[in-house]
Amino acid sequence: MDELVAWLGVQLDEDERIARAACEYAEAEWRLDEDGATVLWWPPEPRVAEKEREKGLPVVSDRWRGQAIESSGARIAPHVAEWDPARVLREIDAKRQALAHYARVCQLTKDGDEAYLLAEGAVAKQIQIMATAYDHRPGYKESWRP
Repeated sequence: MDELVAWLGVQLDEDERIARAACEYAEAEWRLDEDGATVLWWPPEPRVAEKEREKGLPVVSDRWRGQAIESSGARIAPHVAEWDPARVLREIDAKRQALAHYARVCQLTKDGDEAYLLAEGAVAKQIQIMATAYDHRPGYKESWRP
């Protein structure tokens, strides 16, 4: 089980790396525009909008800007926005908390308490289930499948 927990930690690290890279040029929380076909990544820029107003230019910097999804955008964009980097990072944190909980339960089983021994098995099964989301990645072992 230790090997599975370590492998799963590596997968979470990779998910975090990818999510944080998506935030380098965009906000972590993505939104949909009013037509539901564009994922909005960049927030308004009030200082730039103020300068545009001062110069009498068309003000475009006071609106969110983003990526239009051309093909079937209204069906795909909500999914993209829902799985924004902020949500992915929250899910990674939750999964890491589950792994930490498992480690605490394992520590308590060293005392031989029967209740904790049962809990360890139940929590281990949850870790195995969680890992199946990554079964397409290199290193996953079928023996880990619940």
